Amino acid sequence: MNRNDIIALAEKFVFDAPGNCITETSALHPKCSGLTIYEAPIFAFGSVDDALYLKYKSSDVIGSHFISPVEWLPSSKTVISFFLPYNERIKTANATNCLWPADEWLHGRYEGQQLLKQLTEYLVKVISESGFKSLAPSMDQRYENIEFSSNWSERHIAYACGLGTFGLSKGIITKKGICGRFGSILTELDLPKDNRDYNNVYDYCTMCGVCIDRCPVHAISFEHGKKSLLCSDFLNVVREKHNPRFGCGKCQVNVPCESGIPTKA
Repeated sequence: MNRNDIIALAEKFVFDAPGNCITETSALHPKCSGLTIYEAPIFAFGSVDDALYLKYKSSDVIGSHFISPVEWLPSSKTVISFFLPYNERIKTANATNCLWPADEWLHGRYEGQQLLKQLTEYLVKVISESGFKSLAPSMDQRYENIEFSSNWSERHIAYACGLGTFGLSKGIITKKGICGRFGSILTELDLPKDNRDYNNVYDYCTMCGVCIDRCPVHAISFEHGKKSLLCSDFLNVVREKHNPRFGCGKCQVNVPCESGIPTKA
């Protein structure tokens, strides 16, 4: 099994999965019936020995609770990070105003996360069955969230593997933009690694500040970045109305990094 095999399997799974299309019975509104959630995923492959993983244990990055790849799986050779971009219809719907998330976005966040989990489980299974032990830290029993942080951050893993850099809103900007969901897998399979084509955390962000004005609760600023508590409180309000669905994503749509890497002036 090689890199192309994994990417091809993932693409086929996403396009064939019933969960990638919102059914009439599950739709929050009739307009959402038939909605496609994800486009083709993109991948990056990194080394389990990357020096960044030691830096992530620093209190000014993630913290000592971060568990490195070789701590999750001592025999691992490769970190596989992938990004599932939202369909244009989801992004367009959520860009209509800055007050309340679109039904389409809520489906992307909730049903999209379910499909992401299914894809991750599938890839772990097929790689393991090919003879290489694999696991997904975010689905392992040791995984835990700790005060707006976790012991395995999909965004930080994506940055380390070369998928993209952070934006002012704390999302990761990839070549397919910032709108979507991330997953990752550790495996004994030794695959060729990607090089990071950036040097700094915010290299892809132009610091244009558009996401600041898009946030309905003013949680983003140049001075402080994104205040996670304000964001979380708003998500809880959305969850109360649409339980179990929740989300916002206003800082990710109608911005220069919505669907790609913005060009710096």
